[in-house]
Amino acid sequence: MKTRSVIKSYYSVSAFLVLGFMQCTGFAADKLIGFHSARTMSQSMPWIADEAGLFRKYDLDFQLVYISSSPMVTAALLSGEGEVAINGGEGIIRAFLQGATDLVFVASAKNTLTHSILARPEIRKPEDLKGKKLGVSRLGSNSHYFVIQALRQHGMEPTDVNFMQTGGQVENLMALFNGAVDAATMTGPSGGTKAIAQGFRYVVYGPDLRIPFAAATLVTRRSVMRARGPVIEKFVRVMAEAVKIMFTDKELTYKVLAKQLRISDRKVLDAAYDEEIKVMEPRLEFKTEAFQAILDETGKVDPRAKKIKPQDLIDRRYLDGLEKNAFFDKLWAKK
Repeated sequence: MKTRSVIKSYYSVSAFLVLGFMQCTGFAADKLIGFHSARTMSQSMPWIADEAGLFRKYDLDFQLVYISSSPMVTAALLSGEGEVAINGGEGIIRAFLQGATDLVFVASAKNTLTHSILARPEIRKPEDLKGKKLGVSRLGSNSHYFVIQALRQHGMEPTDVNFMQTGGQVENLMALFNGAVDAATMTGPSGGTKAIAQGFRYVVYGPDLRIPFAAATLVTRRSVMRARGPVIEKFVRVMAEAVKIMFTDKELTYKVLAKQLRISDRKVLDAAYDEEIKVMEPRLEFKTEAFQAILDETGKVDPRAKKIKPQDLIDRRYLDGLEKNAFFDKLWAKK
């Protein structure tokens, strides 16, 4: 079931004056509906933008909807329920290969996976996972892809474990706590740190593996770009400013994460921040290897992936435009 989080605007004048101004000038903010697939720091840009008043700054009336996996976000985008998403790349790429070429990546916030695998105390090494129940959010999700790559780096195959789809990271954690799974993927403050505090152990610490993957991308449809190009550009600008805040204003970032994830423990926030900030993209830049990695893996089951290049999936017009106009240089020159 979808959980909705409606982004509210912050006004420095009274509602009466705002309404009066709108009636006189005909002004109305551009409406935009977007999805995100994980309640993690790497997809927290809309929360940060809300807290910092960036949607109001760019005249965007933005509604954020949480959907718990990349494939489901992909389906929602294709159905027209929303225009943009912050999402893992695998579901988008698989849909593209199946003919949904209207989908397109316009920026990337994170090109490396930071998941880990945590398990019951008696499971001490990856080889101990053989035959065990391992929780992932959904098959085809970021967490599923991470497990496949992590197992292979330790000489194992996906068939060596029994995948259990839980629905999301919070559900992964609960499944681990109640014994429904023997191990589970985790990332960020609402995952690994909490599990460790309850006596579970890292079997694979993902950030050390540096697995390339389009983990947090900005996605839309080419048809939406044609119809609402300036609005999508505004959204990219807002996300770029939010990422800058993430890098330069740790206290505001912590405030947002604490409120949205209901975490007050400073040590938990520190651990999550330090883990994620190292692989965030300050200028929302693409990395070819992050998309090629998904194509290579998908190509093992879908030969069509071998005919696709990362450039076929990407439209750089907004990033190139912002670079040409020195937007990023000016943004990062500010203290």
